[in-house]
Parts: sequence; C-alpha cells; structure tokens
Amino acid sequence: MNYQELANKIKLWAQELGFQKVGICDVDLSEHEGALQKWLDAGYHGEMDWMARHGMMRARPAELLPGTIRVISARMDYLPPEAQFASNLSAPTQAYISRYALGRDYHKLVRNQLKKLGQKIEQEVGKFGYRPFVDSAPILERPLAQKAGLGWTGKHSLILDKDCGSWFFLGELLIDLPLPIDEPHQGDCGKCKACITSCPTQAIVEDGVVDARRCISYLTIEYDGVIPEEFRKPMGNRIYGCDDCQLVCPWNRFSEITEQNDFHRRASFNNPDLVALFLWEEEAFLKNMEGSAIRRIGHLQWMRNLSIAMGNAPYSQSIVDALESRKGLSEVLDIHIQWAIEQQQSQIPHQTLSNKQERLIRIVQKGLPRDA
Repeated sequence: MNYQELANKIKLWAQELGFQKVGICDVDLSEHEGALQKWLDAGYHGEMDWMARHGMMRARPAELLPGTIRVISARMDYLPPEAQFASNLSAPTQAYISRYALGRDYHKLVRNQLKKLGQKIEQEVGKFGYRPFVDSAPILERPLAQKAGLGWTGKHSLILDKDCGSWFFLGELLIDLPLPIDEPHQGDCGKCKACITSCPTQAIVEDGVVDARRCISYLTIEYDGVIPEEFRKPMGNRIYGCDDCQLVCPWNRFSEITEQNDFHRRASFNNPDLVALFLWEEEAFLKNMEGSAIRRIGHLQWMRNLSIAMGNAPYSQSIVDALESRKGLSEVLDIHIQWAIEQQQSQIPHQTLSNKQERLIRIVQKGLPRDA
C-alpha cells in the first residue's frame, strides 16, 4: 500500500468533511509527561478529578486504543459571524457566552465527521483499527496537534496557527496504520504576553500553564461549587466561559468565519438579557439549550453564573426582584444570590438629607434623648 498517497487522500477527504486542516503524528508524547505530572501535583486541575485519575494515560494514546501507532489531528474553525465581542462585553446587562458555545454542541458534530473520515479510510483500505475523540477521553490533544503540524502552543496554552489564530476545535482519530508523519510546528509567541496580562483572574501562571482554579472557563463550566469572592467581580458579565486571552491575541486578526452553520449564534442568544435568562424556568432552560454544550451544566449552575453577572451589573430594581424570586432553590445558589443583591444595594444612590434629618440621625446614633 502506498501510505503517502493514502495520507494525501485522507487530508483531502477531511477538507470535504468540513475540516480546515489535518496533520498526522506518531503517539510518542513522553516529553510532555513531566510537565503534565507537575501540573497535576500543583493542583492546577482543580476539581476535575478525572485528569488526575487517568494520570499519564493522557500522554499515552496507545493505552486508550491498543494497537494505535498514528494520530490524525484535525482542526475545525468555529468563529461565528457577527461575534460581537466588544459590544457584548461592554454591555453589563447582557450575558457574555464564550463564542464556541453560541451554536450547537461541537462534540457531536466534530466526532461524527471524524467517524465519517474513519469510514472513508475503511472503504479505501479495508477493515482497520480506529477511534475518534473530541474532548471525550484523557488525551493531550494540543501536544498532538502541534506534533501533527497544526500550530504551536501559545502562552495561553491553546494551539495557534499564524494563518488562522486559535478560534478552532480539535479532534483526533486514533489509527493503527503506519502513515507517514508530518513535521511538528515550530512557531512561538515571541515576546508577546498579551494573553497573560489581560486574563481577568490572572489564571495564566506561566507561559503555557493555566491554573484552572482561577480560570473563568473552569469556574463557570467545570466547577459547580461556591465561586470564591475574589473572582466574582473580575467575571463581569461572563456567564459561560471566557474568550479574553484569545481576544487580545494578535494572530486572531487572521481568523476566518466558520463554514459550519451549526456554530452560528442560536436565536436564544440574540438578546442575552441577564434578567430574562435568569428567569428561565428549568423547562425553558432545557428547551432553549437543546443541542447546546451549555445544557450539561444544568439549570442551577446556569443561574449561579447569571447571579454573579447580575451583581456586577448597574443597579436595577428589576435585577434585585429577580434575584429575590430565586432564593431557596439551593444553598450554593443562595450564597451567590445574596452576594449579588448586596452588590446591587451598594449602588443605590444616597438621598440628600436635610440638616434636620442629619441632626436626628446623629442624635439616634449617640443614643441621646430625642429632645436633647
């Protein structure tokens, strides 16, 4: 079999299936095991226990699918048209949702296309071992993508390509065919530290290393507990994920709009008013989030995130009333609601008091008789 010819065909088929770029690499990630263990030992994975539980399997693809000797790494762009980054972030009464989650859940779409790619290869070569992965297994997808030539690891830990930035999903097809491998990407960010300095919660603790416990994406998506107060103000109106490190990246000037309609903004988010979203009953939340990655965080966590954004919004009696109406649903939610109400009340403008009122207040405070 001419494996070079097969590799060329695979890349062509992948483009026909909606992928913008594909690379092929071997499965040796041993050079990344030390950094992975150091990251885990530091506790940077937060409460994502599965990361520690699987340990070094993340750096050993062949343990996921015995017989694997190659990985096909694929990129699919997701930047939606009319992303409205600046206008949305500067509108404190509207919810900001990470741009990857505005449309349909990417997991199923990318995985299905990878599965079709595997079936296409099978039609060409006969039965062989393969399995698609899209954030669905303990695998170091970014080192694999860099090794396959799709880009380099930026200081924000995401894969960057000088021709398209970082607004893309990654997926992997593990295979047991000895395809020729591509050259690893050798790019780097140079002296640029825009992503590090712009992170609202200083979650990027060193080049390429993110402390998930400080990351707004982790806090709003993966973490379902009480968000530490130190992070609530910096969260602003970000209720699901955060794009700040990508927004300031100069390479994202070259990003292209996605060709996938499924990644376009869904109608539910055309006017993401905080109060309106917060007042969704659970049934409405589930219906409006059908097919969305957001659905998995659940209604209570959705309201928890929104309550923080409402606390950060300018004072509004409608916000306070909405917050009050949701008390008692859960202890965790109540903590965030009470904080938000206090933030709102702290903004109530103080009325100008007359001299007589001020004197009365001073008398009462001193505990003196009223006729003193």
